[in-house]
Amino acid sequence: MSGDPILRLENIVKSFGGLTVLRDISLDIADGESLTIVGPSGSGKTTLIRLLVGMDEPTSGAIWLRDRRIERVPANKRPTCMVFQSLALFPHRSVGQNIEFPLKIRGVAAAERKKRALQLMELLRLREDYYGKSVVQISGGERQRVALARALAFDPEILFFDEPLSALDYRLRKTLEKELKDLHARTGKTFVYITHSLEEAMVMSDRIAIMRAGRFEQIAVADEIYARPRSRFVAEFMGEVNLFDITATVEGRLEGEGIEINLPAGSSPATAVLAPGEKVTLMVRPEFVHFLENGHVSDFHLRGTVRAEYLLGSRMHYEVERRDGSFVTVEKLREDRFKGKPGDEVVLGWDVEHCHIIAEGRP
Repeated sequence: MSGDPILRLENIVKSFGGLTVLRDISLDIADGESLTIVGPSGSGKTTLIRLLVGMDEPTSGAIWLRDRRIERVPANKRPTCMVFQSLALFPHRSVGQNIEFPLKIRGVAAAERKKRALQLMELLRLREDYYGKSVVQISGGERQRVALARALAFDPEILFFDEPLSALDYRLRKTLEKELKDLHARTGKTFVYITHSLEEAMVMSDRIAIMRAGRFEQIAVADEIYARPRSRFVAEFMGEVNLFDITATVEGRLEGEGIEINLPAGSSPATAVLAPGEKVTLMVRPEFVHFLENGHVSDFHLRGTVRAEYLLGSRMHYEVERRDGSFVTVEKLREDRFKGKPGDEVVLGWDVEHCHIIAEGRP
């Protein structure tokens, strides 16, 4: 992946009548990068991908492809290609004819078209004898591969994906996630992927961009977004999380209602230096919360009652009710499961190195 941006967005705004859907969006996408854009429904991600692929134009702002402005260039004049959720294959044509279609409209000779189609079928792990088979006679996963092969036949500089795996069953999605990641590595193409699935984003991306209300809330590698989110929204969007309101006292200590904090005065999680009286959010992921037994201590601990336990394959998920009625989530590997049962009083603890401070009120 090159460090030079292949695609650059500068202060993009998109409005429909009096409704502003995208608000001052700026972003650099590196050549060869795999970037995934995620966000809840209504966050603006579909509108953004329509602008990037050339299906719509921004109200204001600039889109650069290398050193060329393209925000007014229509989709068919751009060196980019889109893989849709619906796949948009031609049902009356064969696998080979679908893959060859971009080459045919460019006037490529039939023999050369077939040669390229067979090369792409091999790349996408489609059997050669599928070349003459109707696309309605193959499986959903195979149709997905045909759509990818057809997109690559354009030889685009950038491939855009609009939730292409959402209609597939779980096992097939997991397989294709890995295959898409491998395909990205083998082709060196730039991938820009839209999804609502955090698992897809975490598996496939060099970077993840979280959208909220028409803006990017955070753009970073998956580990950073998961461990060091900039806001409560990102923390909650990136999976199960425990959030606590914390105040830094004038004496330099941390206080939180119902939480015992065993830290020296003036110390706090390494992710923040707090001013006296500052109110922030303390975050800890469920996998770092432990059931404390036999007098064991930790930097933070609280008391509660186990209300529910759930088996999630290799992991156990616990809901512990605090005295104020709020809940704390704990996750353990199955072999480390809690020895008690729902209704038991417990002490939960976690250490400062596994915490993160979210300070949204700072300028």
